[in-house]
Amino acid sequence: MISRNYGSPDTPRIECTNPRHNLWRVRWDFQQDAETGLYSFLEYEFGHKPEIGEIRDIIFKSINDEVDKAILQGFQWEGEMVWLSVENQLNYKAAYDLAVQTEGASLPITLKFGTDVSPVFRTFATVHDLSEFYLASVRYVQQQVSHGWERKSLIDFSPYYC
Repeated sequence: MISRNYGSPDTPRIECTNPRHNLWRVRWDFQQDAETGLYSFLEYEFGHKPEIGEIRDIIFKSINDEVDKAILQGFQWEGEMVWLSVENQLNYKAAYDLAVQTEGASLPITLKFGTDVSPVFRTFATVHDLSEFYLASVRYVQQQVSHGWERKSLIDFSPYYC
């Protein structure tokens, strides 16, 4: 399981923490808290000395998970959270495509934003309004994916070779 732990910036990126049981910890995503000055990092424990491919996979998985979470829960429209599950993304695309193809004859359409506890319903009456929403959601997803790619490309894996 990946967990966030605390240490110094000099904490080893990879180390054998228990030679008897062959336990190895891999650490990445070192961040300094602006208020406290403390460092935190993500950490994963292997039951064997990991190969560089395994290290790359676990780090990339953590980035992918963060991107997925940002896509799912991070988009807002008119100040309301929009749950961008894959199903919802497909539903928004279908509504947008149909509105464009029918020149608005399929409108109005009402979409639920917010949360299940505090839902907000938004009715889109024009192709233009629906287009603004849909295209903003697509741009948001693309930005999150691009940000994940950038984060992956900046990782220096040289400290993990031992």
